[in-house]
Amino acid sequence: MPWRDAWHAALYGPAGFYRSASAPAAHFRTSVHASPLFARALLELIHQAGIDTVVDVGAGGGELLRDLHGLDPGLRLCGVDLGPRPAELPAAVEWTGTVPDFAGLLVANEWLDNVACPVVELTSDGPRLVLVDPATGAESLGPPVGSANAAWLERWWPLHRPGQRAEIGRPRDEAWQAAVSRIQRGLAIAIDYAHTRGDRPPSGTLTGFRRGREVTPIPDGTCDITAHVAVDACAAAVPAPAVTLPQRAALRSLGIRSGLPDRDLAQADPAGYVRALQAASEASELLDPDGLGGFAWLVHSIGLPTPAAFVTG
Repeated sequence: MPWRDAWHAALYGPAGFYRSASAPAAHFRTSVHASPLFARALLELIHQAGIDTVVDVGAGGGELLRDLHGLDPGLRLCGVDLGPRPAELPAAVEWTGTVPDFAGLLVANEWLDNVACPVVELTSDGPRLVLVDPATGAESLGPPVGSANAAWLERWWPLHRPGQRAEIGRPRDEAWQAAVSRIQRGLAIAIDYAHTRGDRPPSGTLTGFRRGREVTPIPDGTCDITAHVAVDACAAAVPAPAVTLPQRAALRSLGIRSGLPDRDLAQADPAGYVRALQAASEASELLDPDGLGGFAWLVHSIGLPTPAAFVTG
């Protein structure tokens, strides 16, 4: 079957990977899992923008919502996920399967990379869909792509040599536009590993993860299946001002620093020094340009000015 169909079923079908409440945290590490500093940075943005509602799309185990509730119990928090409500989530946190209409902050942290999309390969006769056997991962070439997907390829990810592959991001553009359209007034942030037209990989980025290790993507429901996001296409899909910047720049602008604490603190307050060292280590992971710090932040402002922290120049 086409990769998009197999991919979607493997993640969101009745026995799909994301139908299990514990699946995400057990198989990969996000910024939320890396450190509570991530939630602190978002809280700083929330306070700067005067927002009191946060909707977390692809909320998984609810870790971000728990952290935010602990930092500011007065926030209205809502998790959006197809998986079951986490048992340990505070009672005050809402949980739903669809994005509600609201005013506030929409956060999509590593969500768009899991929106299934068509995988295509260029042949001498033009781009064709790649088919996959869901049980084995074996691939074959299918029919030519339709006109809408061909137009997306031409605009956002042109292929030049037979054998080159791409993931057509139209479903992600549409999913992001639909989610952002529910915001009456506020901010929308998509955070993901991403690429732009100037640096698209010639073989695509489709891959799998199981228990923290990258594996061959087999759409049988036993592993996460993901691909980098064409962030420039997603930005263009939303008719609202947009800023794109690396996570390391975004978090630094919100007060996250990775410098080591003053060694004098080790004498004056040994326990405080250990805590400061731990925070510095966690900040370094969040800011690492070759890791989480290299993720893209796509920020839209709806009825609000672009956050001052993200205005450059």
